[in-house]
Amino acid sequence: MNRRLVTVPALVLLAGTLVGCAGAGATQNGPGGGEARYVAGNGVSEIVKDRKPAPAVQGTTLDGKTLRLADFAGKITVVNFWASWCAPCRAEAPTMQKIYDETKASGVQFVGVDIKDGKGNAQAFVRTFKVTYPSLYDQAGQVALTFRDIPPNAVPSTLVIDRKGNIAARAIGSVSYSPLKDIVTRLAAEK
Repeated sequence: MNRRLVTVPALVLLAGTLVGCAGAGATQNGPGGGEARYVAGNGVSEIVKDRKPAPAVQGTTLDGKTLRLADFAGKITVVNFWASWCAPCRAEAPTMQKIYDETKASGVQFVGVDIKDGKGNAQAFVRTFKVTYPSLYDQAGQVALTFRDIPPNAVPSTLVIDRKGNIAARAIGSVSYSPLKDIVTRLAAEK
């Protein structure tokens, strides 16, 4: 299916080693076991013109609670795929938390998806970076697979879901503060 995407020049991704945890076609073995095949971020973020509904995602958080994306209907939802073994994820964690803190009062929710990771390592990551929004524990990588129309095919990756429950933006690779904040703010202003 052909999607019409618009490149957002203002939404830049960190370069160098912060473009993704694995190169194109590479295999990354995290401490949680198993292989994770991801491509590096390409330095381009996209706003989706022809928005399609986000999949029905449900899982268990790192603290053992059930979480469904549907619980955040009517909110802008930023879904960040990360892992404790991923250096770019560690680099962007303070940025994610800062934007969450600054936007949650305007109806924005952040949800992390810890992928291909050991649970203890993931919980230590959350403590170390003082992440206060929930993260699904997805050791098997099944949550990422549910996003078939616009896949998060790198770690880290970030998808932004609009108030109607449609995927509105995607960033492949590590994100920086201003570009992500601009997109979240713009989407939060939509009626």
